[in-house]
Amino acid sequence: MRTGTADLPLHSGRAPRWLFSRMTQLAAEVVELVVLEEGVDGFFRRLSDPHWFQAFGCVLGFDWHSSGVTTTTCGAVKEGLRGRETELGLFVAGGKGSASRRTPSEIVSWCEKTGAAADPLVEASRTSAKVDSAAVQDGYQIYHHAFFFDSRGSWAVVQQGMNDETGMARRYHWLSSGVQDFVCEPHAAVCCDHRAPALNLVARDSAAVRSAAAELARERPVRVVTEVVRLRHLALPKRHDIHSIDIAPERLGAILTKTYEAQAASFQELLMLPGVGAKTLRALALVAELVYGAEPSYEDPARFGFAHGGKDGIPYPVDRATYDGTIDLLARAVRKAKLGETEEVRALRRLDAAFGTRRTM
Repeated sequence: MRTGTADLPLHSGRAPRWLFSRMTQLAAEVVELVVLEEGVDGFFRRLSDPHWFQAFGCVLGFDWHSSGVTTTTCGAVKEGLRGRETELGLFVAGGKGSASRRTPSEIVSWCEKTGAAADPLVEASRTSAKVDSAAVQDGYQIYHHAFFFDSRGSWAVVQQGMNDETGMARRYHWLSSGVQDFVCEPHAAVCCDHRAPALNLVARDSAAVRSAAAELARERPVRVVTEVVRLRHLALPKRHDIHSIDIAPERLGAILTKTYEAQAASFQELLMLPGVGAKTLRALALVAELVYGAEPSYEDPARFGFAHGGKDGIPYPVDRATYDGTIDLLARAVRKAKLGETEEVRALRRLDAAFGTRRTM
């Protein structure tokens, strides 16, 4: 289910080396403390909460509201946990740009070391990315994909897309325990700049379209192409944020030949076929609406920036002494907790209760 939205403007620049080195240290201590307190599943639940994730990035000292908080926070966690993965039973794959394309090989590499089954995890990574890049057509192109998992097969995904025209970003959260069906309401949350018309083929209301699209993909290509040509002369309803000019029937033949030969039994199998992307699914959805009458669905944590300040001096320049003190305090608490000495952890809990900062998931 979707649980919240937030503004994420695209900002240029990056975290300076002196700040990112501290971010990796603090991120590692926070993650380890959460795992000690609530287990890896507890950390995954928190990752799937866009408000907690945003607050986490603010505490780490990155820009409190920019799109960079997603990539930098995930990068700091991945780097900070380097060397601790096996001890915690928590692994991170992927990242921004070219790093996202290495996700499957990184998953396989860790699974070879732990003995976990890699195939279901790789499938989860690829399917979540394909859903948000092709099955949810909201104007955002995925460029960051971080996959968090454990040796038992539990996982969480934080991925982000950009819209160059609006200068905004959208972050998508996934949680394995909440995914009953990859192609029907699979998201733990969508964190975004604003709500706007979009083609959502994984909405519950799009069930008829998914079924019809899979059926059409098994039809001979000439039938589907003929219907798409007819669509060029239709006046689509205003609520329908898709334009026939976006569809090139003369280019559909080749990919529809592939879908016809593959005979995908379900929408998810169709979605995962190589070459099936947003335009193919959009065309099939429109034809499904025309032929079958199946209509698709169209439809802040800023205070944590005061913990240590922010990279750009908002709400104030990063206070290095306080930042280093926080790292030392959490590292000491984690170290003592491992030895059975929990007084400092209990003190943190008392602070949490006194100031009401804890969020219930």
